[in-house]
Amino acid sequence: MVAKIFTPIDMQHDKMAIDKLFTNKNSSVDFTFNDKVAEVFDDMLERSVPCYRQVIDMTGKLLDNFVHDDDLIYDLGCSTGRPLIALAEMLKSKKLRYIGLDSSESMINKARLKAEMYSQHNQIDFKLADITSAELEPCQVVLLSYTLQFLRPINRAAFLRKIYEALKPGGILILSEKIISHHSLLNRSFIDIYLDFKRRQGYSEIEITKKREALENILIPFSIAENLSLLKEAGFVNCESFFQWFNFVSFAAVKE
Repeated sequence: MVAKIFTPIDMQHDKMAIDKLFTNKNSSVDFTFNDKVAEVFDDMLERSVPCYRQVIDMTGKLLDNFVHDDDLIYDLGCSTGRPLIALAEMLKSKKLRYIGLDSSESMINKARLKAEMYSQHNQIDFKLADITSAELEPCQVVLLSYTLQFLRPINRAAFLRKIYEALKPGGILILSEKIISHHSLLNRSFIDIYLDFKRRQGYSEIEITKKREALENILIPFSIAENLSLLKEAGFVNCESFFQWFNFVSFAAVKE
């Protein structure tokens, strides 16, 4: 059985540093994954990504059918390591290896500190690396959690091909992304619903506006069809979505 997602580490949300990076309307904050962002990133995810915990929980349940002892799970763009540590707890009945890669030293330092709190931390290794150029060991699982959207569109196909080649036959890629719709009314509706979600999480209009400005031309979402096309171009024949909340989607792509 897969354990619940709400581990002691994950349940410390009340103790997380609160995201107040964009509270000053006169401030100009570039969205870079530095110390300031790393410090509040867990709170930012909780309040900015709908159903964030639920998607990790669903991922753990799905992966329980794909992994076996001695398998390797990668998290590329692992940020503060929260999903990987949660999965290690959920799948602890199996002897697995976990590697998280991120190009932000601030994020990796935060992830390593969090992993030390986990009783099975020796199974998890967080490494400072550029995910687009790092060599990947043969693996059973790759996680891309809201990471692909930060890569330049021209580089995404080659990057997914690299992941496909690293996966063993029967391996699985879990891709979670913010998306757009090419239907103008649907897209506008999705955005309005998402902005209302952020208001209900306590973000002010100033914070919402300033963060959108900071992410403009940095986070470039694709549509569902465009993401599926990229996955198939990389070699994945079987690709399906297993979760969607308006403009947030998670895909499972299996290498045959």
